[in-house]
Amino acid sequence: MAHPDDAEFACGGALILLSRLGYTIHIASVTPGDCGTMTHTPHDIASIRTNEARKAAALINATYHCLDERDGFVVYDQPALHKSIDLFRQIAPSLVFTHPLKDYMMDHEMTAALARAASFLYAAPNASPFPRLPQSAVPHLYYADPADGTDPLGHPVTPTTLIDITPVAELKSQMLACHASQREWLRAHHGMDEYIESMKRHNSARAKIINTQYAEAFTQHRGHAYPHDDLLATLLPLATGN
Repeated sequence: MAHPDDAEFACGGALILLSRLGYTIHIASVTPGDCGTMTHTPHDIASIRTNEARKAAALINATYHCLDERDGFVVYDQPALHKSIDLFRQIAPSLVFTHPLKDYMMDHEMTAALARAASFLYAAPNASPFPRLPQSAVPHLYYADPADGTDPLGHPVTPTTLIDITPVAELKSQMLACHASQREWLRAHHGMDEYIESMKRHNSARAKIINTQYAEAFTQHRGHAYPHDDLLATLLPLATGN
């Protein structure tokens, strides 16, 4: 994801459920969130936010990574792509979540492009100086729901997969609450208070589609060479896919 709290907001429930199935979870942000403040220096807020991210990841025994690009200035270029591929090379993920390709801010869109490119290329032997792990292959790739469930032009997004996260909603809230620095920032910059409540409202709105209390929505990438079976729907009995 682009920023340290994005994963908890967008796919925290799925990460919790997958961790309970025995998956090893890695949470990565392209930036340390160095613009997410009205009061701190870039260095200070980056330190605060990456520590918050590690604390949140620890709640589900996940590992946090940061590629250390600059907040608000994420671009799809060779340095950022090399960092992304090198990270994938060391993890060899079988399932990847990232932002939607079209979202309300460009950091998210560039991060989605980086994740898409890295997921396709990382397993190629010559793509990285890091050793190629035996399980390396093109993974299942899912785009998280955009803010408010709409694209940047306000058009509704129809997800391919919805996951009932009701049983883990409280732990997801605890993970997001670890990012305490963002409540004041969002209130000052976005005019949005109730940091956790806004997440709950979005998950509640998506849950109405599958008649449950809280749900996360995803759109699966099914392009050439990518797996077409809906792994999330297979792994999580309460998920619905199409």
